[in-house]
Formats: sequence, structure tokens, C-alpha cells
Amino acid sequence: KPRLDSEGCPAQQNWTEGQEGVLACRAKGRPEPEVKCSKDGNSIAAGIPYPADRAHAGTYRCRATNALGTAERNVTVWVQHGPAGVTVRALPSANVTRGSGFTVDCGAEALPAPTYTWALPPAPNLRLAADNRSVTVTRATTANRGVYTCTASNRHGRRAGSVVVRVDESWLAVLVALGALGAVTALGLAVAGGYYLKTTACKKGEYNVRDAEGSSEAACLHRHRDNRGDIFGIQLTQP
Repeated sequence: KPRLDSEGCPAQQNWTEGQEGVLACRAKGRPEPEVKCSKDGNSIAAGIPYPADRAHAGTYRCRATNALGTAERNVTVWVQHGPAGVTVRALPSANVTRGSGFTVDCGAEALPAPTYTWALPPAPNLRLAADNRSVTVTRATTANRGVYTCTASNRHGRRAGSVVVRVDESWLAVLVALGALGAVTALGLAVAGGYYLKTTACKKGEYNVRDAEGSSEAACLHRHRDNRGDIFGIQLTQP
């Protein structure tokens, strides 16, 4: 009866992208078994070299058959490759308001897993994550604007990606404009208030007609002369 074991048919196998890969799966038994393997409905011949690519990665079901019976075994193929699909993202946005915080993340597809290095704008408020996959900035300033470049590397190669971060200071101009507008408004109110007090202060109070001629307050109210003498604009009260 056929037998598939780790010696002739290892359960974990590593290929390298761009090189020839061979699905090693040899069965024991007499008469000699025939071995066929398949993945997702697609067959692949064991022991035959193929140009390896990432599409070959996955778990294959291998079956050995002879006149005495059948044996089956799962074989997982890993296809190692250099970094690909490097993504660099600024979160929540690459357009940052001065004083706010943001994070730049880096990721890549690679086997084995890549290591990450950065080229960053020189600034004191940067903090790298323990795995070097991200950079966090607190209280952003103009020193934090620029190009953030991440390089992913493993023994099969390296690849880089970048993002441009902009620090927006337009809110400062808005504050300055609002401050200037407030100052102008306050000055205008002060002038208007002074004019109002000047033109109304002498009108306060009530006067008897008999006191009008000698009243300094009444004299403020547009006194003028005609052929009848001095005329005062005053508020009359009951005698």
C-alpha cells in the first residue's frame, strides 16, 4: 500500500520567486505509486521544476495510488520574494493642521517579513514604533512638513515608498485677521460711544421753565437768540 511521509513528501516547502521550484512528493510502496497533487482544482506534477511565482503559494493535496490502495497528504508551498506593494500613508491625512498630531504607516508584502527603515524630515517630535512600521508626530510644526520615505527590505531585495506631508498654517492668518477686525470694531465702538455721550450728556435731567435761563445743562441744548430773547430746548415738567 502507498505511504506518504515527511521524508519523501515534506509538509512545508519553500520556493523562491524567479527561481525553479519543485513540488517534492515521493511515495513509498510496491508496486511504485503514482503521485498527483492539486490546488484549487489545478493539478501540478510532483518532481517537475516550474518557474516559481507567488501564484504557486498555497496548500496542495497530494495523492499516491497503486493497485493496493491510496494515501493522501497536504503539502504547503511558501514562495519567498522581495518586498512588493509598499504603501506609505499619513493618517488621518497628509494635510496636517499646525499643532495637531498624525501618524505615517508603512507596509509591504514580502516573505520573509521585511524590516523597515525611514528617511524623515529632521524634527524633535518624531517617535518610531517598536517594529519600525510607523512614525508618530505630536504637535506638528513646519519642521514636520516634507517627504517621509519608508524602505522595506529582506534577503530577496528592497523597495521604497514615500508620502508628502504638508503642515497648514492658514489658521494663523485667520486669527490675525480676526484680531485686527476685532481691534477695528472696538475702536469704532469707542468713538461712537464717546460721540453719543458728548451729544446726550447735557440733555439728561428735567427742568422747570423758570430755571431754564440759569441752567448750565439747559444751555447745552442748542441755545439760540431771536427777537424774543434766548430760547432753550429743554424738557418741561409740571410746575
